[in-house]
Amino acid sequence: MTIRAVVWDVDDTLFDYTTADREGMRAHLAAEGLLAGYGTSEQALVRWREITDAQWARFSSGEVDFVTQRRDRTRVFVGQELTDGEADAWFARYLVHYEAAWSLFPDVLPALEALATSHRHAVLSNSSIEVQEHKLRTLGLLDRFEAVLCAAELGVSKPQADAFLAACEALGLPAHEVAYVGDHPEIDGRGAAEAGLLSVWIDRGTVPAPAAEEAVVHRISTLAELPALVRADTRFGAPSTFG
Repeated sequence: MTIRAVVWDVDDTLFDYTTADREGMRAHLAAEGLLAGYGTSEQALVRWREITDAQWARFSSGEVDFVTQRRDRTRVFVGQELTDGEADAWFARYLVHYEAAWSLFPDVLPALEALATSHRHAVLSNSSIEVQEHKLRTLGLLDRFEAVLCAAELGVSKPQADAFLAACEALGLPAHEVAYVGDHPEIDGRGAAEAGLLSVWIDRGTVPAPAAEEAVVHRISTLAELPALVRADTRFGAPSTFG
């Protein structure tokens, strides 16, 4: 099989979201005077992550829209019945600290450079266009991608096959000629594989690995491994790389 394009996840794949979220929220809570109510900053950060995951699941299932999940994250965390304006203002203050901590993983630019002339590139994210285009522009990556597709505008999110197929359609390529790279073995990895793409899980250590017998994706521990993978015929007959 010839892979002609790579579609990328953003958070914790290209962009070190986990670190930025942790450091940004720590600074924000200190500025808001909210750390004391949680005992330690780590306890506060664990609670923020739990709430984020729960509200994001509501958004991914279509229960709420992107803006509502963001407001509800804030309301649940603060523990107050905030108006929409108050919730938006609180989150905007957090974003100042969060964006100050933004950075790419060190293996991102070398991998993109290595594939710049041989493969086309796009983004598929379970976020919104406004959020991810701003992020990619700030990080100096936006011009590297032909298309940026996000769940908030698509009306469908990963791991649903239609999300991945929308990215292939945007590139004008069949699924078997497209690789997808993401940090989550189920949402990104299994979802892409079941949609017919060459699925690559970049293991950043943020998500537990599935059982080896459930592996349906190619696991890499650094994007330095990606160029050889997408240039090779690895779709059939290759051993699992989990473990």
